[in-house]
Amino acid sequence: MLIFYFFAAIVLWLGVLSLRGGLRFASYVRSDLTRPLPDYNPFVSVIAPCRGLESGLEENIAALFHQDYPEYEIILVTGRSDDPALDLIEQIKDREAPSARVVIAGDAIDRGQKVHNLTVATSSLDPRSEALVFVDTDARPSANWLRSLVAPLADANLGAATGYRWFVPARGGFASELRSVWNASIASALGEREDKNFCWGGSTAIRRSTFDGLRIAERWRGTVSDDFTVTRVLHEAGLPIHFVPACLVPSRSDCNWKELLEFTNRQLKITRVYAAHLWRPLLAGSLLFCAVFYGGLLLSTTRAVLHLSWRTPLLILFLIYVLGAAKAYIRLRAVAIALPTYRKELNKSLPAHLLLWPISSALYLFNALAAAGSRRITWRGITYELKSATEAVIIDFGVR
Repeated sequence: MLIFYFFAAIVLWLGVLSLRGGLRFASYVRSDLTRPLPDYNPFVSVIAPCRGLESGLEENIAALFHQDYPEYEIILVTGRSDDPALDLIEQIKDREAPSARVVIAGDAIDRGQKVHNLTVATSSLDPRSEALVFVDTDARPSANWLRSLVAPLADANLGAATGYRWFVPARGGFASELRSVWNASIASALGEREDKNFCWGGSTAIRRSTFDGLRIAERWRGTVSDDFTVTRVLHEAGLPIHFVPACLVPSRSDCNWKELLEFTNRQLKITRVYAAHLWRPLLAGSLLFCAVFYGGLLLSTTRAVLHLSWRTPLLILFLIYVLGAAKAYIRLRAVAIALPTYRKELNKSLPAHLLLWPISSALYLFNALAAAGSRRITWRGITYELKSATEAVIIDFGVR
């Protein structure tokens, strides 16, 4: 029992620190959303890499054409001319803005397909473009997204501005809700510490001069992760990354169990290769939590069956649970402020965020262990072997 109490005390303390982090995240979201935007809206290039059809694709792409922003170009880039998304993209383009461009990048050779697509797109920018904005096609940005994301770049000393995704289950289901809870803990890692923030490739803006000056296109060679690479380059240069809560973008979709595991395992495998300093404490922390929480449940049950004292360990587990649930509640309420049009859907997800976070922690442990045993990932149908942060081998292009 003394061993259990010792490790339980550590988990409780970590829970308190985590709750403090959640309070800081919520405070930052509220304060940043009320801050007036700098009057900075240069001509920008919005680059959206595409591959295949996905749920909500038409609405997601259409949202890019309805931004409250003076002048910008949209570059939709895919790897091949027979991509099934191209017909839909052309329909949207003809309806919304025929001037938008479609770029066929061709198959990747020495890097991930998304990174290859981005590299080709950034080599053919409008000469007027002063900033690059990257967005994923599974995100559905609001009308003020582009203005909010670009405005912080008024500070020429800023490295980049970033948002992040928030999964909003469309029809619900256990796997979809669990994915949302799993992803939420990453979102709340962003905040006021610009030296600790990271770029998310699905919603990032960077000055063109910074992108070119740091030779980011060259640094992408051999990589699969566009955003981890940009983050590393900016940190090496000592340039801060500003998190923009107004640029939290909903990803309205569902997933099954296979897709959930593929997504979460891929994220942790990429993290292990590109940011091992984050993967190692995540592995240790999730292992400690699961050993205490689930081991404690087993311990309390066993002691109750044996008519031994069981109330104290169960009380400790309850306190651990309350700390995690409180953070989940505070985080979700803050995100609801940033995503007001999705408040109803977020309220529906509240029970999942309150109840599923211990399961999410167990899933993190599973993902971290999977990352320890394999560096092979499948992303948009393409299978890669991540040899290192600068070398990725394409194993299989998938169905052609």
